Amino acid sequence: MALIEITEETHNVILDLKYATTDNFTNAPVYTNPHCYLHEEAEELLRNAIVLAQPFGYRFRIFDAFRPSEAQWALWNHTPDPEFLADPRRGSPHSRGAAIDVTLTDENGNDLDMGTGFDAFTPLSHHGNMEVSIEAQKNRCLLMGIMTTAGWDFFRNEWWHYQLFNARRLPVFSDTTLPNPMMA
Repeated sequence: MALIEITEETHNVILDLKYATTDNFTNAPVYTNPHCYLHEEAEELLRNAIVLAQPFGYRFRIFDAFRPSEAQWALWNHTPDPEFLADPRRGSPHSRGAAIDVTLTDENGNDLDMGTGFDAFTPLSHHGNMEVSIEAQKNRCLLMGIMTTAGWDFFRNEWWHYQLFNARRLPVFSDTTLPNPMMA
């Protein structure tokens, strides 16, 4: 398998895996044994983004990365909304290890204002939404600039979601393929 574990120590990021908590749109943990993995190509792009953000005093808070196909089904069964969730029958970029949900923090670990929280399934979460504050718009542009310069593609409906170009060329991974399964 071509998934690499991302840790706070190895990547100088803040892990805040929301689907291991009740602080997500399902209001229940989806992962019982949270780990953060990315496909090796995506892990390389994350490293690029980290290098680009560091001189400006920014770090990344990671909300989600690889999402086992079983977790994608759990999310879809809760809220089958194709505007914000990939239909698990097609496979999500997350279930390929090819997507990451992030925000930027300052050097003290405080999140930059992005206008909405993570997983706010509303048009306010869309890139280019002019109804969020000017500061939030600037921060979203900063995040997008760093991520796209590092080689990531973005999803227009979610300011926090970035993925590999042509992510669907990669296989979907199940929880059973992980060295440390994440699901119950």
